[in-house]
Amino acid sequence: MANDVQGSRRFDLAGQRVFVAGHRGMVGAALVRRLTAERCEVVAATRKELDLADRRAVGQWMQEVRPDAVFVAAAKVGGILANDTYPADFLLQNLLIEASVIEAAYHAQVDKLVFLGSSCIYPKHAPQPIAESALLTGSLEPTNEWYAIAKIAGIKLCQAYRRQHGCDFVSAMPTNLYGPGDNFDLASSHVIPALIRKFHEAKIGRSPEVVIWGSGTPRREFLHVDDCADALVAILREYSDDEHINVGSGDDLTIQDLAELVAKVVGYEGRIVNDPSKPDGTPRKLMSGDKLKALGWRPRITLEDGLASTYRWFVEKGQMQ
Repeated sequence: MANDVQGSRRFDLAGQRVFVAGHRGMVGAALVRRLTAERCEVVAATRKELDLADRRAVGQWMQEVRPDAVFVAAAKVGGILANDTYPADFLLQNLLIEASVIEAAYHAQVDKLVFLGSSCIYPKHAPQPIAESALLTGSLEPTNEWYAIAKIAGIKLCQAYRRQHGCDFVSAMPTNLYGPGDNFDLASSHVIPALIRKFHEAKIGRSPEVVIWGSGTPRREFLHVDDCADALVAILREYSDDEHINVGSGDDLTIQDLAELVAKVVGYEGRIVNDPSKPDGTPRKLMSGDKLKALGWRPRITLEDGLASTYRWFVEKGQMQ
């Protein structure tokens, strides 16, 4: 491989073997759904078949399977509470997974790799909307810095293999995602699945009020996971650069407005009460989507439509069990 892959040609998916690491997670499953529309072969391995944190096992598996492209969608994920409670787990497991897969992809001579990070990589008080260049310009949000540091290490590992070995490895930073396959466990979930479950339980139990964490004033950006998968396929095809690329909707709203919208979708008509003793997290987190727009990509699913379809999935799949 040449040491300079800037301006690499468009990656054609037709006839390619694509490994989705983390195919049973929310993003990985969406990628598998999206790739069924392409003329490519999707390969994957369950946790029982392959421990992605096991460097030797991943290396051997990759040599045997020989994928042409890789999406690194596997990660240990959780909300503010989970990140704050298990910092060692979030840092170590994510470092092991990304290092094992990226190194194995290099040795297996994978043509294209897309590593998935998170918008939490950016400084807590980064200028809004957040451009990719804001990385490492300030302090992280303390409640999830462990996960963020692991993801920053993944970005840097892709850059290192790119610079040293000429690998066409790129990094994509999705904003807050939601959709089918999300985690609805209140102890470890992100804000949208947590709100869906809280309002659903309150509706079923005829509760007069629902308490939400924090002041309700922080602003957040959300993207449906199927839109994210579509954007990631576009990035695989079209994007080849040292710097990572943001993946978002380009719009944000307050947590209070989000709660009211979820209540409307669920059909809950009680009061919404704020608990200011709980952490707010970063005041605002809206990412610049200029680089993604330059690829010609736009989201298709509105937030209200996405919330409605996610709630239907939640009810139909019996996530209350």
